[in-house]
Amino acid sequence: MADIAFLWHMHQPDYRHPDSGEFLLPWVFLHAIKDYTDMAAHLERHPGIKCTVNFVPVLLDQIEDYAEQFETGNWRDPLLRIASRAEHDSLSAEDRDWLLDMAFRCHAPTMLEPFAPYRRLRDILNFVRSHDGNGLSYLSGNYLSDLATWYLLAWSGESLRRSGTIMPELMAKGDSFTLADRQTLLGELGAAVAGLIPRYRALADSGQIELSCTPGTHPLAPLMIDFNSAREAWPDCSLPAAPAYPGGRSRVADHLRSAQESHTRRFGQAPAGLWPAEGALSTPFLKQIAESGFKWTASSHGVLKNSAGNNARTTTAWQAPEEIPGDITLFFRNEQLSDLIGFEYANWHGRDAAQHFMTELKALHLQDNNNLIPIFLDGENAWEYYPYNGWYFFSDLYDALGKNPALRTLTLSEAADSQRARRQRLPKLTAGSWVFGTLSTWIGNPDKNRAWEMLCDIKQCADRALDSSRMDEQTRQEVIRRLAICESSDWFWWLGDYNSPQSVACFDRLFRENLKALYRLLNLPISTGLDHPISKGGGEPESGGTMRRAT
Repeated sequence: MADIAFLWHMHQPDYRHPDSGEFLLPWVFLHAIKDYTDMAAHLERHPGIKCTVNFVPVLLDQIEDYAEQFETGNWRDPLLRIASRAEHDSLSAEDRDWLLDMAFRCHAPTMLEPFAPYRRLRDILNFVRSHDGNGLSYLSGNYLSDLATWYLLAWSGESLRRSGTIMPELMAKGDSFTLADRQTLLGELGAAVAGLIPRYRALADSGQIELSCTPGTHPLAPLMIDFNSAREAWPDCSLPAAPAYPGGRSRVADHLRSAQESHTRRFGQAPAGLWPAEGALSTPFLKQIAESGFKWTASSHGVLKNSAGNNARTTTAWQAPEEIPGDITLFFRNEQLSDLIGFEYANWHGRDAAQHFMTELKALHLQDNNNLIPIFLDGENAWEYYPYNGWYFFSDLYDALGKNPALRTLTLSEAADSQRARRQRLPKLTAGSWVFGTLSTWIGNPDKNRAWEMLCDIKQCADRALDSSRMDEQTRQEVIRRLAICESSDWFWWLGDYNSPQSVACFDRLFRENLKALYRLLNLPISTGLDHPISKGGGEPESGGTMRRAT
């Protein structure tokens, strides 16, 4: 019997402005009502399917922030503030501009084109923008009200549409949405957000899923420990001018400890497994993971090939190199099957995609009926490219898996136990990630290296201040919290000349705002360089979330 081990990774960076707490981008909320709800619903409808779901603590922080907003009505997300207004003729210029800029950011073929009233709103805006002058001022409050409502409807998950009546009724109504309509919609969406963490905890408590974690704010830990780790898989990588990130090992230890505390508090037990940010591992980082008590961790086939040769296979679990303490198990992602789901099947009919995937699984089973098939990918960004948010693909795939006696789905902890006798010893671990098997997405480009240098500068300042006895404990904790946000891998992902200018500008700005906030906490002057963008992006923008599809 072949074992299938799914891992669905849920991650969004901290989109909140460091001073106001306002969400500059709504992606946590939109993925919450679309993808996190649907992924839970697929599992609830198929109780025989097991998998591992990975949540990053900084994402859970923001989900709880949104739940609190719905409870109190103290809106920190412009989308919710706009949607909750009684009327929109007096909408502030700032909120108006925000809505007009954001409200068509989605994958149009699956999320906009199917809905004629939503298309009409887009066409009206395009017409107005195509003319000179102050045409936008002619857009009425009714237009803005309908636009905010449709943006929420377009991003609502298929499970929410199918389990209630308010969304189908509003979609059928199409326009002229009233305050009562919007309040009812917001009530349903608020309940969905508030129920997310309990739903996943219930699935874990039942034994159907395993919940794993990622260090704190999703830091690129191998680089925090040693910039030179980038040269293990990419010898010619250009490194930052700073020799190293100061105190990187202790910061990684703090992120690991934070993840364990977050997980235990929210889900009632410590996590057994850890999915490192971007699947990025190195030998020193793996040593820290093992010393922290984790039972398993994982990365990509690219890292496995760089570590054990091109013939190394993902169809078994691996034992860590001998210098790693304890008995931690490593899994390596089947890139072909994972990428079929992440990139290809969105263009297929759901049943055809599911049948093709089952054929691929059966082929691996025929090679060896004890094969492990690890399928790891982003659990949130691919589905907007699927018709109906992947509803029919998941229905057919989970149905087929549940009916096939030769294939069984397992959590990764179960896979670690079942594969223990078959594990191979990894001869060494070459540092890399699930993107190309290298760390090139986060270092090597001049803009990325400059960002690391800026982070190193402020880390040295923070270290000096934290060593001082003059800092009170509350400020000390806020400095550490803000520093952790500055260490997120996402800032470095987006910098560079190959991403969309719109996306680069947003993440560039938010990174610099977090650095500025940390300087203010430390009572230090802010460099004028932080007022200027680090990077100029290029290329065509994608839509939705961090606008990143599974890699």
